[in-house]
Amino acid sequence: MAPLRFCANVSWLFTELPDFGQRLHAAAAAGFRAVEAAWLYDSDPLELQRARRAAGVEVVLINTPPGDLDRGDLGLGAVPGREADFRRGLDLAVQYVLMTGRRSPLRIHLMAGRVPAGSDRTLVYRDMEAVFLQNLSYAADVLSKEGMTGLIEPINTRITEPRYFLDSPHQASEILEKLGKENIRLQMDVFHWQIMDGNLTENIRKYLPLIGHVQIAQVPGRNEPDSDGELDFRYLLGTLERLGYRGYVGCEYKPRGQGPPRTALPRVVVSRSPIFLFGRRFHRGGSGLDPAVPELRSPENNPANLRINTCSCRNADTCGSSVFIEFFIYI
Repeated sequence: MAPLRFCANVSWLFTELPDFGQRLHAAAAAGFRAVEAAWLYDSDPLELQRARRAAGVEVVLINTPPGDLDRGDLGLGAVPGREADFRRGLDLAVQYVLMTGRRSPLRIHLMAGRVPAGSDRTLVYRDMEAVFLQNLSYAADVLSKEGMTGLIEPINTRITEPRYFLDSPHQASEILEKLGKENIRLQMDVFHWQIMDGNLTENIRKYLPLIGHVQIAQVPGRNEPDSDGELDFRYLLGTLERLGYRGYVGCEYKPRGQGPPRTALPRVVVSRSPIFLFGRRFHRGGSGLDPAVPELRSPENNPANLRINTCSCRNADTCGSSVFIEFFIYI
């Protein structure tokens, strides 16, 4: 049973750093070997390539351009009359990825977009679905030539995006069935799925064959997985692993305040279960260094070979470095 692989969403994490290149280095320093992002298109792709190589991380997921955010766009995949804009955006995403010098198979989130303002969802659904299927078919052909995978992501319409076209895993699975393209898959954001449907265990089991990427955040605050909320991530991530999920788990959440949480690392109890340690920072020296750290550095306690990092400061109370997920281990 292979351990899960995590990637840092650098559009949500390390935002105290204005430059995406700096965020790649911050993610690497926190132990991540892969990152994802919403939109990187304001960054020079060649500079990003240099930063990516220097940091030693892979970019494994980006979104297609959203369109004109100021005019209310949030993706164009299912928006009638914007087909040409969607295709130009897809071509831009592919070319951008190639220019950053990607080494691993990449996933591109093909954003569906919003139901037009003032429209009745039920009245425009058929037309929007037809446009979405047409655009997804086009995207599947474009992406297959580059060995890439397209993703569609349901976004909840109860809290986050009331007008978003694609809002449930059931709707997404029906669209994928009609489409019939192997390289267009389902993106599971447990935050959105919990808000819309709940029943996460059964939905994971049901839709796992379609899932190409997972994202995590606590409900309802969309904060770190170890924050107070409805979801038991030890159980949920263990379920994904036991069922054989092989993709990445994206850390797409809002950190609570600046810098890392001040909570000390809990003592590790030896067991056969996976241990998920979220939002913990080891401090070099002083009382901030937990006595469990040397034990975790031993190979037998870290078969996933994930990096365990310490900061360079000696004062846990003044450390301002942002580290939100340190590592995932089996012991």
